[in-house]
Amino acid sequence: MKNIRLREGKERSLLRRHPWIFESAIGKGSGDAGETVRVESHAGQFLGWASFSPQSKIRARVWSFDETQRIDAPFFIAACARSIRARGRFDIQSDGVRLIHGESDGLPGLIVDRYGDTLVAQFLSAGAERWKAVIADALLAETGLTKLYERSDASSRALEGLPEATGWLRGDGPVELVLQEYDWKLALNIAEGHKTGFYLDQRDSRKLFADHAKRLNFQRVLNCYCYTGGFTVAALSGGAAHVTSIDSSGPAMEKVAANVELNGFDAARTTLMDADVNASLRQFLDQGRTFDAIVLDPPKFAPTIAHAERAARAYKDINRLALKLLEPGGVLFTYSCSGGISADLFHKIVAGAGSDAGVDGFITQRMGGAPDHPMTIAFPEGEYLKGLVVMRR
Repeated sequence: MKNIRLREGKERSLLRRHPWIFESAIGKGSGDAGETVRVESHAGQFLGWASFSPQSKIRARVWSFDETQRIDAPFFIAACARSIRARGRFDIQSDGVRLIHGESDGLPGLIVDRYGDTLVAQFLSAGAERWKAVIADALLAETGLTKLYERSDASSRALEGLPEATGWLRGDGPVELVLQEYDWKLALNIAEGHKTGFYLDQRDSRKLFADHAKRLNFQRVLNCYCYTGGFTVAALSGGAAHVTSIDSSGPAMEKVAANVELNGFDAARTTLMDADVNASLRQFLDQGRTFDAIVLDPPKFAPTIAHAERAARAYKDINRLALKLLEPGGVLFTYSCSGGISADLFHKIVAGAGSDAGVDGFITQRMGGAPDHPMTIAFPEGEYLKGLVVMRR
């Protein structure tokens, strides 16, 4: 077993059970890609067992803080089982569920989603990659399923020095699937869709939006960065009279149309725009159009804190435009999925947008990821998705 020893004073985060060890914190020692190493403080105190990533700025990720723990096949079998069984304690009204959420489940670099009878996994770190075969077998054994598709094509793989890898790891089957969520159905493609094929983290926000549509009798809804139309379907399910959906992806817009049809809604209740969101919002202002409900769910503007300043300007601009387009009494559901933007900063950005727009509003609810995408006490970085529900005064 190889050792790495930290520089003096760099053990504080590990003593708080934070799993990341950055390159700059290591005084001496190394390992092969994905190899388990013993992590010690500058004084030689045991801190944890971690997987080593020689090409990543996050040079090691802790598997366990227990010195007696062996990092072997039984460890991963037990960890997968523990994570999957934990989902049984959540109230999830869908057959699309995140079963393993990386560091928050004690398995850094591993993401696993279930869509009905199919599992989709992302192995995003050198450690997860090294134990891929064991993990794949453990996932199928615990769920009783036979199909596991790999979507290890995220950009973070390159930071680990790993090539992209996609395709069936175990079994095979269709890649075009349909999941049931609350009162609606949503089609997805696990081979081509974003992430593992869909945004399961917004499940509860979609339900909340449907509830608002029903209670407030939405007439004109605008869904920006709509992707495959999850919020569009939710709004129509809640009785919204008409939904305008915008995304700059033609294939995504085709999925929106398919999802509207899949749920039996009249296509005349929707307008689909393959267009730039920012330009469209400005066009709507020039046209004097208004909406009584708007969703802003943009892609990640700030992957790290280093990008936060530029991202803040982009978030502020779209929120300013949306607030100006919102009818008095209308509702804005606005989100950031950028890890580099904290919940506090996002609130300040939206407040600044309101000030510039000359608009005030009640923040009626704060939103985050669905409970199967947990944030833990020791790993606050798990709170990547932040949302505000704002009712214009």
